[in-house]
Amino acid sequence: MTAVHEFVANVKLGRKQCHSNMVLCPLLMSDAGEPGYMMLEEALAQGAVEITEVSKGGSVPDLELINKSARKVLIVDGEELVGAKQNRIVNATFLIAGNTEIIIPVSCVEQGRWSYRSQKFASGEKVMPAIMRLKNQRAVAMNLKEGAGYRSDQGMIWNDLALKSERMAVHSETGAMADLFEGQRGRLGEYLKAFRPVECQVGVVFAVNGRIVGLECFGHQQTFAKFFQKLVRSYALDALDWLEGAKETQIRDEDGRRFLEGLRSVPGKSYPSLGLGEN
Repeated sequence: MTAVHEFVANVKLGRKQCHSNMVLCPLLMSDAGEPGYMMLEEALAQGAVEITEVSKGGSVPDLELINKSARKVLIVDGEELVGAKQNRIVNATFLIAGNTEIIIPVSCVEQGRWSYRSQKFASGEKVMPAIMRLKNQRAVAMNLKEGAGYRSDQGMIWNDLALKSERMAVHSETGAMADLFEGQRGRLGEYLKAFRPVECQVGVVFAVNGRIVGLECFGHQQTFAKFFQKLVRSYALDALDWLEGAKETQIRDEDGRRFLEGLRSVPGKSYPSLGLGEN
């Protein structure tokens, strides 16, 4: 947890931004320079990385990733991959070495399809809704603790997607997470217009309905800027889901500081990564 403690000790809170029932508190830090990796979305777009089913028949919890580039590639947990036999999300964050072939652990976010739309996956340009991502992280952490690897609770994901779709009155022929975002495209756009990354920003504390619900940070300003809109959409989808019951919409500045300070005393566990470094 040393990296987390060092981050908390050095990061500063910026001026909060607000829209409807959601608040963003920027996390600021001096520039660490150019990241020594590509983001998954750009690597896929450039053809530097290919992701496919592990075989013709496929396997729901596994995909094959080939990094054909000499550069490292960062995959962030909850990132959506679309195509092949069904859309998936990645179960954890991994830094993949250059010129590497690896099996990555994933979860299905399109229960009603098991047929090819393409041979290779593309980026879905989104990440799983924040509260679902949190629950998925907890399930993966439990499986890691029990020696079961980076596996999720697939049934929980399907159930949560179905319930969220029902609450938000979004119909999907295949139960696809992508249809949830598409069904709220206009309203999500209002949140995107309201929030902007600021100078020196490496992360953000999110609050919805007057309660802090998550923290996202990266080691480089450039990385955060590329991922910013995905994160806003992820949390905004939950904000829209919870909008009807919103009684409080704001947080105090000291709430963000107290949240960061609380991280100093939180115990943590470290596990070997399937890529470089540790999780």
